[in-house]
Amino acid sequence: MKLSTGIVRRVDELGRIVIPKEMRKSLNIDQKDPIEISIEGSSIILQKYENRCVFCGAIKPSIQYNGKLMCTKCLKEINKNLSK
Repeated sequence: MKLSTGIVRRVDELGRIVIPKEMRKSLNIDQKDPIEISIEGSSIILQKYENRCVFCGAIKPSIQYNGKLMCTKCLKEINKNLSK
């Protein structure tokens, strides 16, 4: 869902933009928080980065394998499927 705010920011000479304080506050984004940048069609998506399971998207996965994070539920499912 796209919500237009009417706020326009210019990109500076280093490629930076400022996210308005009201938006950062409403999205619980603080100074030094990591922000994930992705592309969807012709849109740039900015969202607060959180460690998530690569398979189901669960927040705070507990297992890391080859640089990928996964939750224990998905690990159990993978093990179950591999043992068939």
